[in-house]
Amino acid sequence: MTIAAILKQKPFNVVVVRPQDRMFEVVRGLARQKIGVAVVMEGDSLLGIISERDVMRGLDAQGPAVLEEAVDQHMIRDVRTCSPRTTVNEAIATMTKGRFRHLPVLDEGKLVGVISIRDLLNTMVAKQAVDVTSLHGYVAGAYARV
Repeated sequence: MTIAAILKQKPFNVVVVRPQDRMFEVVRGLARQKIGVAVVMEGDSLLGIISERDVMRGLDAQGPAVLEEAVDQHMIRDVRTCSPRTTVNEAIATMTKGRFRHLPVLDEGKLVGVISIRDLLNTMVAKQAVDVTSLHGYVAGAYARV
Protein backbone atom coordinates (compact mmCIF):
# COMPACT_ATOMS: atom_id res chain seq x y z
CA MET A 1 0.00 0.00 0.00
CA THR A 2 1.20 3.51 -0.79
CA ILE A 3 0.94 6.90 0.87
CA ALA A 4 -1.40 7.99 -1.95
CA ALA A 5 -4.01 5.50 -0.69
CA ILE A 6 -3.81 6.96 2.81
CA LEU A 7 -4.11 10.53 1.56
CA LYS A 8 -7.26 9.66 -0.41
CA GLN A 9 -8.98 8.71 2.84
CA LYS A 10 -7.75 11.71 4.82
CA PRO A 11 -9.03 15.26 4.79
CA PHE A 12 -6.47 17.87 3.74
CA ASN A 13 -6.24 19.52 7.15
CA VAL A 14 -2.66 20.72 6.92
CA VAL A 15 -1.72 23.83 8.88
CA VAL A 16 0.58 26.02 6.80
CA VAL A 17 2.50 28.89 8.39
CA ARG A 18 5.15 31.27 7.09
CA PRO A 19 8.57 31.62 8.72
CA GLN A 20 7.78 35.16 9.89
CA ASP A 21 4.46 34.19 11.53
CA ARG A 22 4.31 34.27 15.30
CA MET A 23 4.39 31.06 17.28
CA PHE A 24 0.91 31.93 18.51
CA GLU A 25 -0.36 31.30 14.95
CA VAL A 26 1.07 27.79 15.10
CA VAL A 27 -0.71 27.11 18.37
CA ARG A 28 -3.98 28.47 16.99
CA GLY A 29 -3.76 26.40 13.80
CA LEU A 30 -2.83 23.16 15.55
CA ALA A 31 -5.59 23.59 18.12
CA ARG A 32 -8.24 24.35 15.50
CA GLN A 33 -7.30 21.43 13.26
CA LYS A 34 -6.58 19.08 16.19
CA ILE A 35 -3.26 17.99 14.70
CA GLY A 36 0.33 17.91 15.92
CA VAL A 37 2.44 19.60 13.23
CA ALA A 38 2.39 22.61 10.94
CA VAL A 39 4.40 22.96 7.75
CA VAL A 40 6.45 26.11 7.26
CA MET A 41 6.27 27.34 3.68
CA GLU A 42 7.32 30.33 1.66
CA GLY A 43 5.16 30.29 -1.43
CA ASP A 44 5.32 26.71 -2.74
CA SER A 45 8.63 25.93 -1.01
CA LEU A 46 8.71 23.74 2.08
CA LEU A 47 11.15 25.33 4.53
CA GLY A 48 10.49 23.25 7.61
CA ILE A 49 7.97 21.94 10.10
CA ILE A 50 7.04 22.90 13.61
CA SER A 51 5.36 20.51 16.00
CA GLU A 52 3.46 20.86 19.22
CA ARG A 53 6.56 19.50 20.94
CA ASP A 54 8.65 22.35 19.51
CA VAL A 55 6.13 24.82 20.93
CA MET A 56 6.26 23.10 24.34
CA ARG A 57 10.06 23.18 24.38
CA GLY A 58 9.96 26.90 23.59
CA LEU A 59 7.45 27.51 26.37
CA ASP A 60 9.61 25.58 28.81
CA ALA A 61 12.76 27.47 27.86
CA GLN A 62 11.33 30.97 27.45
CA GLY A 63 7.87 31.06 28.93
CA PRO A 64 4.84 32.64 27.25
CA ALA A 65 7.01 35.24 25.49
CA VAL A 66 7.93 32.52 22.97
CA LEU A 67 4.43 32.84 21.49
CA GLU A 68 5.36 36.26 20.10
CA GLU A 69 8.55 35.00 18.41
CA ALA A 70 8.84 34.10 14.74
CA VAL A 71 8.27 30.52 13.68
CA ASP A 72 11.65 30.37 11.92
CA GLN A 73 13.40 30.63 15.29
CA HIS A 74 11.90 27.33 16.42
CA MET A 75 11.11 25.27 13.31
CA ILE A 76 12.87 22.11 12.21
CA ARG A 77 14.68 22.89 8.97
CA ASP A 78 16.08 19.51 7.96
CA VAL A 79 12.79 17.87 7.02
CA ARG A 80 12.45 14.41 5.59
CA THR A 81 9.64 14.00 3.09
CA CYS A 82 8.03 11.25 1.09
CA SER A 83 6.03 11.02 -2.11
CA PRO A 84 2.58 9.57 -2.78
CA ARG A 85 4.38 6.55 -4.30
CA THR A 86 6.24 5.78 -1.05
CA THR A 87 5.05 2.55 0.53
CA VAL A 88 3.68 2.42 4.05
CA ASN A 89 6.59 0.20 5.09
CA GLU A 90 9.13 2.66 3.65
CA ALA A 91 7.46 5.58 5.45
CA ILE A 92 7.42 3.69 8.76
CA ALA A 93 11.10 2.84 8.35
CA THR A 94 11.94 6.50 7.63
CA MET A 95 10.02 7.72 10.66
CA THR A 96 11.42 5.05 12.95
CA LYS A 97 15.01 5.68 11.88
CA GLY A 98 14.64 9.47 12.14
CA ARG A 99 12.62 9.28 15.39
CA PHE A 100 9.87 11.64 14.25
CA ARG A 101 6.11 11.35 13.97
CA HIS A 102 5.13 13.40 10.92
CA LEU A 103 6.15 13.26 7.28
CA PRO A 104 5.22 15.88 4.68
CA VAL A 105 4.19 14.37 1.36
CA LEU A 106 5.49 16.10 -1.77
CA ASP A 107 4.45 15.31 -5.32
CA GLU A 108 6.84 16.85 -7.85
CA GLY A 109 7.85 19.42 -5.24
CA LYS A 110 4.28 20.38 -4.30
CA LEU A 111 2.88 19.71 -0.83
CA VAL A 112 -0.04 17.28 -1.09
CA GLY A 113 -0.43 16.32 2.56
CA VAL A 114 1.17 15.29 5.81
CA ILE A 115 1.02 11.80 7.26
CA SER A 116 1.54 10.83 10.85
CA ILE A 117 2.78 7.64 12.40
CA ARG A 118 -0.79 7.15 13.61
CA ASP A 119 -2.03 7.20 10.00
CA LEU A 120 0.49 4.53 9.08
CA LEU A 121 -0.23 2.32 12.08
CA ASN A 122 -4.00 2.58 11.56
CA THR A 123 -3.49 1.51 7.95
CA MET A 124 -1.39 -1.46 8.96
CA VAL A 125 -3.88 -2.56 11.63
CA ALA A 126 -6.77 -2.30 9.15
CA LYS A 127 -4.83 -4.34 6.59
CA GLN A 128 -4.03 -7.01 9.18
CA ALA A 129 -7.73 -7.21 10.15
CA VAL A 130 -8.65 -7.81 6.49
CA ASP A 131 -5.89 -10.44 6.20
CA VAL A 132 -7.10 -12.23 9.35
CA THR A 133 -10.69 -12.19 8.10
CA SER A 134 -9.61 -13.54 4.72
CA LEU A 135 -7.52 -16.28 6.30
CA HIS A 136 -10.31 -17.17 8.67
CA GLY A 137 -12.71 -17.48 5.73
CA TYR A 138 -10.23 -19.58 3.81
CA VAL A 139 -9.58 -21.94 6.71
CA ALA A 140 -13.26 -22.22 7.61
CA GLY A 141 -14.13 -22.86 3.96
CA ALA A 142 -11.37 -25.42 3.57
CA TYR A 143 -12.48 -27.38 6.65
CA ALA A 144 -16.12 -27.14 5.70
CA ARG A 145 -15.37 -29.10 2.49
CA VAL A 146 -13.69 -31.96 4.32
